[in-house]
Amino acid sequence: MNIGKVPNDLLEKLVFNNIKNKRDEVLVKAAIGEDNAIVDFGEEVCVLSTDPITGTTEEIGSLAIYVSCNDIASSGAEPIGVLLTILLPPSATEEDLDTIMKDAGRASKELNVEIIGGHTEVTDAVNRIVISATALGKMKKKNMLDSTRIKVGDKILMTKYAGIEGTSIIAKEKKDYLRDKLGEEKLREAIEMGKLATVLKEGIILGKMGVGYMHDITEGGVLGAVWEASEAINKGVKIYEDLIPMKEVTKEIARILNIDPYRLISSGSMLVIADKDKVDFIKERLRKENIDISVIGEVVEKGRMIYRGDKAEEIPPPGNDELYRALSQ
Repeated sequence: MNIGKVPNDLLEKLVFNNIKNKRDEVLVKAAIGEDNAIVDFGEEVCVLSTDPITGTTEEIGSLAIYVSCNDIASSGAEPIGVLLTILLPPSATEEDLDTIMKDAGRASKELNVEIIGGHTEVTDAVNRIVISATALGKMKKKNMLDSTRIKVGDKILMTKYAGIEGTSIIAKEKKDYLRDKLGEEKLREAIEMGKLATVLKEGIILGKMGVGYMHDITEGGVLGAVWEASEAINKGVKIYEDLIPMKEVTKEIARILNIDPYRLISSGSMLVIADKDKVDFIKERLRKENIDISVIGEVVEKGRMIYRGDKAEEIPPPGNDELYRALSQ
């Protein structure tokens, strides 16, 4: 199998098809395009998500907190706690573990979540540090997003920029290679994009505004997230490449490494589907929080298309994220 997230067709065939037992308390179950499970607890629901960090070891502690809490925020819920499983290779040092936990502690304080437990182990089953983070959050049941209300003509939006997390990881992992090609100032800008890797604030705000759907843009980038959103809402989508916001430094790194930045992991950016009449209100509300949001397309009856100038291309199912191709060079 190829490195990276297992393709959606294999997820359906080998993973989801083998989940045999169902419970009524589980309101949102395992499915393509769903970032979380949601469990009924009466007037409130518990929102849960889990994610590993495998593409980098730089600032892995804070990234684990950000990424896991981002998924909770995509439901409009408030994250409460995070469980961390840390697997260290025998070559790791006590200083490595201390750095991980200092980074995780700083990020959890920033997001007001508690690290509530987990597991820490040294094992020769890994050859680099791996962290798996499980986050849980809460929200009122009445505030749950309802994708069944989404209709043709609703707008597709995204916050911040495409390729946020991937740009930062590539810049950190390949800084010696990129320094002469980008220059010190642009390299620093790319690395510091990692500070944008949380969508907690916009997720909670947008959840309270009654948007129809949210999806944290992670592996597979913008195009992968749009495809998965179409699958989740059971409708078509069309987006426009020239409307997708992207930092120039991301475009430069993509050119240097010959990768597609629209398929680059982008934790820190949220895909949103909302009624067209709410778009101006959403923009105004997020502007007050200094969060950029752009309309990039709309919901249609069927099909999954991206318009590149005058050309329309079908968006294929997500494959391996471009991050892995970039790091292998």
